[in-house]
Amino acid sequence: MLTSLIALVSSLVITAIFLPWLIIFMHSHHEGQEIRDEGPKWHKKKSGTPTMGGTIFVIAAVISTIWVSAWSGQLNKVAWILIISLLGYGIIGFLDDGIKLYFKRNLGLYAWQKLVLQIVIAVVLVLIAVSDGFTFKLYIPFIGQVTSIVLFTVFTIFWLVGFSNAVNLSDGLDGLATGLSVIAYGTYSYIAFIENKPVILIFCMSVIGGLLAFFMFNHKPAKIFMGDAGSLALGGGLAAVSIFLNHPWSLLLVGIVFVCETASVILQVISFQTTGKRIFKMTPIHHHFEMLGWSEWKVDIVFWITGLIGSILYLCLFIWR
Repeated sequence: MLTSLIALVSSLVITAIFLPWLIIFMHSHHEGQEIRDEGPKWHKKKSGTPTMGGTIFVIAAVISTIWVSAWSGQLNKVAWILIISLLGYGIIGFLDDGIKLYFKRNLGLYAWQKLVLQIVIAVVLVLIAVSDGFTFKLYIPFIGQVTSIVLFTVFTIFWLVGFSNAVNLSDGLDGLATGLSVIAYGTYSYIAFIENKPVILIFCMSVIGGLLAFFMFNHKPAKIFMGDAGSLALGGGLAAVSIFLNHPWSLLLVGIVFVCETASVILQVISFQTTGKRIFKMTPIHHHFEMLGWSEWKVDIVFWITGLIGSILYLCLFIWR
């Protein structure tokens, strides 16, 4: 437990020290987020806000995980899998953000380019896990526990790609994805502690430390956005943690808001393409509530509470199983 607290403090301090420098650098070079024309009109005032803040807390979490795990003798292949999941998806997001900033546009990597890179990272994780003899168990309703390398590969790709994009969709309001991620990683920290999986605990606490420092600059009115460098990394990390804790389905409850954000976009597209009508005023669904007149703080708080309830429900199921 002590090592995990050290990891949290380490990541928090690194992020708190270097994030203000990034904000100053971005302002001095007039680099900032380009706001989509399709988004709420009142978000236009956020245009020019520094972005790519996720770069700092991802690096802080990676550094903290490595040195604390090495110091405590826990730096094994699972640690590297989690590090690669966070850093790999963070690099994809960094490239996406970098292209947007360089060309002063809202489009970064093409969707197919991003997908290919996301799949490559997932396959790398599978190869490392298989080489380490990791046994993947997936409970399928009406079938039971299934152990299969093919299933493990397909599920890992789907889970990492799906949830990295889900967190990315949720990163549309000041502090929203940051708060939701703290809740989700906090939930997995508790499970890792109960199940005596110190490496996963150190990793989760390292991410939380970085996010807590980042939130000081990301809550409304945000001084910096995490960008895809942060949101893709957080989603990839969460998916990897759920898989290597052998609780993959847990993410449907722990990440209930991420699931709803993604579902709202899918349903909106299907409805519009088949009937020409929209189900929601705007998607992802946090914008729908904004269009109803909710303030950003109200949306944030309600969504955080929803995420917390989902996590508590899963923990109740986890304890009573």
